[in-house]
Amino acid sequence: MPINRRIGIIDIGSNSIRLVIYELFPTLAYRVIGEFKQSARLSQKIGDDNVLPTDDIDELIQILKQFHQICTAYEVTDMRAAATAAIRNASNSRQIIDLLRLQTGIHVELLSGEDEARVGFLGMMHALDISDGMLVDIGGGSTEVSVFRNRERLHSVSFPFGAVNTTRKFSNDGNFTDEQLRCIRQMVLQAVEGEPWIQQHPGLPLVGLGGTIRSLSKITQKKRKYSLPVTHNYSMSAEDMDEWMKLLPSLPADKRKKVDGLSKDRYDIIVPGLTILHTLFEAASASHYVISGAGLRDGLFQESYLSASPDYDTSLSLVERSVYNLLGLHSTAPAAHLHKVAEHALSLFDALREIQAFDERTRQLLHCAALLYRIGVAINYYQYAKHSFTLITQARLDGLSHRETLLVASIASFKTKSRVQQTVLQHKDILLESDVDLIVRLGTLLQLAIASDHSETQAVASLDALVDSAGKELQLSLQTKSDPSVEIREIAALSKDLKKSWNVKLTLHVNGDAGASSSRT
Repeated sequence: MPINRRIGIIDIGSNSIRLVIYELFPTLAYRVIGEFKQSARLSQKIGDDNVLPTDDIDELIQILKQFHQICTAYEVTDMRAAATAAIRNASNSRQIIDLLRLQTGIHVELLSGEDEARVGFLGMMHALDISDGMLVDIGGGSTEVSVFRNRERLHSVSFPFGAVNTTRKFSNDGNFTDEQLRCIRQMVLQAVEGEPWIQQHPGLPLVGLGGTIRSLSKITQKKRKYSLPVTHNYSMSAEDMDEWMKLLPSLPADKRKKVDGLSKDRYDIIVPGLTILHTLFEAASASHYVISGAGLRDGLFQESYLSASPDYDTSLSLVERSVYNLLGLHSTAPAAHLHKVAEHALSLFDALREIQAFDERTRQLLHCAALLYRIGVAINYYQYAKHSFTLITQARLDGLSHRETLLVASIASFKTKSRVQQTVLQHKDILLESDVDLIVRLGTLLQLAIASDHSETQAVASLDALVDSAGKELQLSLQTKSDPSVEIREIAALSKDLKKSWNVKLTLHVNGDAGASSSRT
């Protein structure tokens, strides 16, 4: 039986050095099983002669040796390590790379600015369902900007300024005067003038990578008491960022440490990062901000170990790939059962579209919920519906908005209308009042679909659904291949719920190997 591979991805950034350990299954399902970070601030240590001093190279060597030991403990079989702006821009970069390989045994790729933009874009594209935008990755020593249309990168540039080296250039203590902020803005605008394409695509969302925008999203969520503390695919308005642009520079550096949600290792570099981000947003006339939790490290993994595999299915949508990845990690029910439930749920949905004109996206959400309804068994079989809600909302379903994620979780775990009302109230900052009716209706359809394969043996081979011309009766025709008595009983038990949620009467017609029959409920 094939064994899972463990893969280490090392990102030697200008602010921090990170190791992420992935577990990759033979099915290409994967998950992160470890993440380790050391704050090095290499961009601050580059001398006036652009040389990284020997002592700092030695410190970097010790960090990589420790990472190598961690990889050994995790039984990592494959590794990819890459260095970005700080080492790229050092005049002794080749010496650094050679020493790292000699002293640690780790071959480190030296990414060009173009490579960094390309790989970061790849990581983001496999995590966000967004067609057009401007991607901004603010690191410690550089800022990569890309414009993309129809999910294709049109232009990219790497600017030689980031949160760390800009802090070093303009401040000694993390405090900034209005004049220093003006100089940072001017630096960014001068860079933009050399890349006119940045201003030729107004109205696009600015998709942000890196610690600056993640930190800003976290403190925004804390301030708002946001009910789903997930930064990936979180949106922020221009007004949100304008407020932070007014507040954060006005706070002394030591007071910034106390801002709820702002990590202690970023309080002194957040203002330059914010200023770079804000200036690019205004220069590009962007519409709003979107945070991507996936970037360079994800792109390195994607490029080397997923996209490169001959088994990688490029036909799947982002949402489908994410759902199947989660199922690949947690085999909590027979695949045949889950696919049969999903098939029957969509048949019911298509028939009842005659009553309620739900769109194709809503159909996709029901499909996701049907496939994932049993995922909570990975935590515990008992009360698995509750655990399914938790897993779906916390596992990061790429391609879904926060509202859509909550809808899928609520439909998958649906039990009663009162519970749905509690969920909508708990997440009233994300869900709509009308979502109560949506969840109840789709949740009822999912429960019917689950009932149609209650024995998990596919006794009901197919289910045909039809609404009568008056829109008052749902006629179900079940084609069976074995005794469907369990399924018929479970479906009949849901007839009252169907009447309450859809205002239709349920009629069953059964045909199959067990003999033809007809029953009305």
